[in-house]
Amino acid sequence: MQPHLFPYLGYFSIINYTDIWVVFDTAQFIRHGWIERNRILGPKGDWNYIRVPLKKQCRETKIKDVKIRNEENWKDKIIAQLVHYKRKAPYYKSVISFLEDAFKYEAESITHLNTHLLKKTCEYIHISFNSIIFSESNIKITLVNAPDEWALNITKALNGDIYVNPPGGIELFDRKKYERKKIKLQFLKKNLKPYDQKNKEFIPGLSIIDVMMFNAPEKIREMLEDYELI
Repeated sequence: MQPHLFPYLGYFSIINYTDIWVVFDTAQFIRHGWIERNRILGPKGDWNYIRVPLKKQCRETKIKDVKIRNEENWKDKIIAQLVHYKRKAPYYKSVISFLEDAFKYEAESITHLNTHLLKKTCEYIHISFNSIIFSESNIKITLVNAPDEWALNITKALNGDIYVNPPGGIELFDRKKYERKKIKLQFLKKNLKPYDQKNKEFIPGLSIIDVMMFNAPEKIREMLEDYELI
């Protein structure tokens, strides 16, 4: 999957379910997706974006070539956006400490930053994260002729027998291609059950940061197991 910034719980359910995580960073970067931003609970009970500022790039730029605008003090800004959690989130201090430690890492590349933050988040939750950055690997794959063949050919090259994807892209995949290569295609649908956000209305699908603010690591690991395979 592409390297997302502090993604939602379902992303980590797939990490927890799989043996190898391929950081797919050779795809074209799409601005205003989940690469450079994510959503947290806002101080007024709505939601706000946290984001990493990026340098300007042309439309065809690949994720691996996207650079961070580090002249902006974005790390302190993100932490400042979380201050309102202090009033109601039981794990506020732990999460802020986690972020301050994670943000010590200096990166120019959004791929490197997000991969590092995924690794640190997995350490906090106590799940494994066996990752490979695709653009920096020596994985040799056969020619890709359709969008669903990236996952197929990478899985084959790694001698995998199962490929797992979120259900959002289910219509892009041809199951028969995978069957012919003896690879099982699965789609993991996360059940986003409410947890106590100390809010008037539960807002699902927020960044893992929100989940960490209100739930202990052992509880989060239980939440990761709540899914359906399609």
